Amino acid sequence: MNGIDIGFDLNVLRVFEALHEEGSATRAALRLGVTQSAVSAALARLRRVYGDPLFTRTGRGLAPTLRAQELKPVISEALNKCRESLALGAAPAARYQGRSVVIGMSDDFEIAWGPALLRAVARRAPGLRLAFRQTHSQIVAEMLMGREIDLAITAGGLATRWLSHEALGEGGYACLIDPEVPPPGDAAPGAAHARARKSAKSSVRSLSVADYVRRDHVLVSSGGFIGVVDEVLAAAGHKRRVIASTTHFAALPHWLKGTPAVATLPAHAAHAIAQMSGLQVLPCPVEMPRFAIELGWRTDALRDSAIADVRAVVASLRPAGR
Repeated sequence: MNGIDIGFDLNVLRVFEALHEEGSATRAALRLGVTQSAVSAALARLRRVYGDPLFTRTGRGLAPTLRAQELKPVISEALNKCRESLALGAAPAARYQGRSVVIGMSDDFEIAWGPALLRAVARRAPGLRLAFRQTHSQIVAEMLMGREIDLAITAGGLATRWLSHEALGEGGYACLIDPEVPPPGDAAPGAAHARARKSAKSSVRSLSVADYVRRDHVLVSSGGFIGVVDEVLAAAGHKRRVIASTTHFAALPHWLKGTPAVATLPAHAAHAIAQMSGLQVLPCPVEMPRFAIELGWRTDALRDSAIADVRAVVASLRPAGR
């Protein structure tokens, strides 16, 4: 180590972190409150120090080189240690100013947990910024180990000796429909149709299996065309008609409103979406499997007090509809 010069301004490492996370010199400058020329000068110095271009220009901004990808977790961890040391003598309200914790989750968890999590973190760790990134059980371990995220809320995928995890509870499934639209076959022309629409909300209390199968379905899937609902229905000798699929639960109100279609999704997201959209939550008429909801993190991550505080907040939350 004696031959390595560490006497340069640590702010250039903040520039590296901002460039890596923002992918743009303009956005990095705005984030750091400096000029673009200052960012360019810092990048030139970083390139000399590390003997690598670090970032290359593409049509979508700046892309990190392989060397920059290797450096990112080391530099971010070092900066976080510096921030923690400076925060030791700071007032509680200023302790986490400028700090961010990245939480990975699919958008069903983001919809259900996000608002409560933001409020709770604001009370416990004022000044701390949360960043949410999309993940799911098939890629969450890789994202945690690659330090793309600090914490994760998922339905599995955390069972590896390199990660720590704890159970937050169990989840189930529910259905979402527009209660103002009569089911297929019930529509009537003219005044009768208007009366059917007006009374539909009070008359829909549950879905029979026959009604469920008869309706069009909207599937939410991270990539496939077959979901767990199709497997359950097939085992019972039924088949549904999927008219559309999407990767985002947040799109469901726009797809379901004004149609007799149904979507089957995790209950925590169904209840959160219904509260904001006027859609109605109904029990799923077929028996769906339960799933574990888990919180995961790198084993050494809780040495960082910011991550430890957010982990404690997440563990204390119990959103409705789970």
